[in-house]
Amino acid sequence: MNSSSYNYNVTTSLFIIDPVNIATAKNVIVLALGLIINYINSTLIHTFRKHQIFIMNPRYILFIHLVVNDMIQLTMSVSMFVMSYIFFSINAFLCCLMVTFAIFTTLNTPLNLAVMAVECYIAVCFPLRHAEICTIKRTYILIGCIWALSSVSVIPEFLFLLATEPLWLFYSKTYCGGSPLYRHPASLLKRDITYMICLSGVWLTIFCTYFKIFFAARAANSADGKEKKARNTILLHGFQVMLCMLTYVDPVVTRSIMASVPNHFLQIHFVWYIVVHILPRLISPIVYGLRDKTFKQYLKKYYVLCSIRPNNKLFPSVKLRLFF
Repeated sequence: MNSSSYNYNVTTSLFIIDPVNIATAKNVIVLALGLIINYINSTLIHTFRKHQIFIMNPRYILFIHLVVNDMIQLTMSVSMFVMSYIFFSINAFLCCLMVTFAIFTTLNTPLNLAVMAVECYIAVCFPLRHAEICTIKRTYILIGCIWALSSVSVIPEFLFLLATEPLWLFYSKTYCGGSPLYRHPASLLKRDITYMICLSGVWLTIFCTYFKIFFAARAANSADGKEKKARNTILLHGFQVMLCMLTYVDPVVTRSIMASVPNHFLQIHFVWYIVVHILPRLISPIVYGLRDKTFKQYLKKYYVLCSIRPNNKLFPSVKLRLFF
């Protein structure tokens, strides 16, 4: 993710003119959505940890890595949003660490989706060799490679920032966003090139795996739902990548909104923030938590049970069960 996409790219005055009741409502909405999504994702992680069938399956390991990645990304985004209203400015070094984690996780997402698409392709086109190729050890090595590739982009930017900015900057307070910190032209150019290479490779992988599965199913004259489900899953991965790409155009869209409808900028930009940074984190639970029969079967075992047993005999006992 372009680190500046976590910045609202607005001046101080735009935040100040937000009335207290509207600012409170926005923060409550963002916090509520963040907590709900993270709670759902935590339930997915708990379900994964409690059952050997998931721990020993490379597909679910990659999925849980994506969920954990989404949780970190969402936590950073919501934290910076809330702090921009409560404190407005925080310690620059703390902000730098938060933005760095945000960039890390945003770069991890498309790479993880590309690896999941390849695993899906192997499972459908090479079912007999799937267990041999997609082992647990190789899966964790691939996850390490994902973080290593992301670090190639993130760590040099962080070191470049330390080398080019004065030391007093990291002890000062700043609005927590990417632009006030990662603003050097060389850093921005390197980041744009990295994103272009990363996304080009991810899109190429998704297209290749999709069409290979499609042609393999046609060649075998297969009407099996397995191939169809695999293609649909890869299409959903492509949709997730498209949502990831929205973060790259976030600064441009923000400037366009400010220029075209300045009177309604805060309202429109808040909706844009929800669409770009909050709602995409719901895609992963939907793809696997609801579409995957095995995961759904075990996930239903975990529910919130609320029992209300008033002493008054006029009110019968009530039990509420909330299933995921």
